[in-house]
Formats: sequence, structure tokens, C-alpha cells
Amino acid sequence: MKLGIVIYSNDPETVFNAFRLGVFSLGKGDSVRVFLLAKGVESETLDNKQFKVSEQMQSFVDANGEIFACGTCLKIRKSESSDMCPMSTLEDLHLIIEESDRVLTF
Repeated sequence: MKLGIVIYSNDPETVFNAFRLGVFSLGKGDSVRVFLLAKGVESETLDNKQFKVSEQMQSFVDANGEIFACGTCLKIRKSESSDMCPMSTLEDLHLIIEESDRVLTF
């Protein structure tokens, strides 16, 4: 299955679980792409004692998952893209939606 995940939350537990699902799905042989939108572009900075979001994101990438970060949303927050989360556009989001069998939002 091709799974698209859109993360627009900056709640550490929510984002952690979205990536945890992504890692699990990749382990089942699915193709998974994540698009970070709005507050979701803050994902790499959400670590706390209970939820190591950046570690879960790295596990996702290590399992061949792909992450895209909304360029407009990054600019609004005066943030930059990273190797793990390259700057992307709505064209990329549209492609994820178009090519996915299922799209989930968090």
C-alpha cells in the first residue's frame, strides 16, 4: 500500500505516534511519505523526556520513509529545511495525495 501522512500538529505525542505508524507501516512493506504542514514543520524541535520525536523521525527515514516540509510554513516560522526534512511545495503535497492509496492526517 502507498500511504501518505500529513502532519499539521506540533503536539509531541501526536507527531511521535504519526511517525511511529509510519515506521510500522514501512516494516509491513508499505511505501510511506510524510508531508509536514503548518505547525507540523516544527516536528524536529518537539523532543521532550517522554517523546523523542526526532529519533522516531530518524527511524522513519532510516526505514526508507520520505519526509517533505512545506516551504511557505517554514518561511512563516523563519525556519529552514534540513537534510531529513527538505523544503517542499504544495505540488509535492498534491503528488503525495494523488499517488497514495490512503492519506492520513495528524
